[in-house]
Amino acid sequence: MNVCLEILINGARGGSLVSFPTDTVPALATIPEKAELIYAAKQRSLDKPLILMAARPEDLWTYVQGSEIEYQIWQEVVDKYWPGGLTLVLPASDKVPTVMNPVDPTTIGIRVPNNAIAQNILAQTGPLATTSANLSGQPPLETVAAIQTAFPGVITLESTTYQGLSVPSTVAKWTGMDWQILRQGGIKLDNSGR
Repeated sequence: MNVCLEILINGARGGSLVSFPTDTVPALATIPEKAELIYAAKQRSLDKPLILMAARPEDLWTYVQGSEIEYQIWQEVVDKYWPGGLTLVLPASDKVPTVMNPVDPTTIGIRVPNNAIAQNILAQTGPLATTSANLSGQPPLETVAAIQTAFPGVITLESTTYQGLSVPSTVAKWTGMDWQILRQGGIKLDNSGR
């Protein structure tokens, strides 16, 4: 369903599946409590966690937990690379619905995209459960038409270019001491996180 921004935002708030452009690949998204919709639509394995995406870092901090020193380290990385194509996998707080990461609910990936449309949507919906818009194991879809064909029930934006960098975000997991790169994307993060 191809709609205007206001209808997409209301749909997302109501728990519908939506798709919108980001700075990397187009996102498939819904409110965190309805994350199972993403798994079903994508035919995605439950051992592949989703990313919590928001308009601002401040919107995400209550979803993670760590020591004061860890928060300082994470904030330094965020200040340097966000908004942008970097997903941080951090210890999850009890605010994260288990369905976001069914196999390991102790962690959550978080990200702030460097895309005005995505930030506008996320500022009005709050953090959303997201992943790339594609069937599991297939390349990311890059056009509204392709997304609508693969996911007929998903709400998309009319007359919007979804083309980002076509490179997924770098995914870095906090080990308690340093960063483990789970997926290398466009951002190069050294082990110290600087």
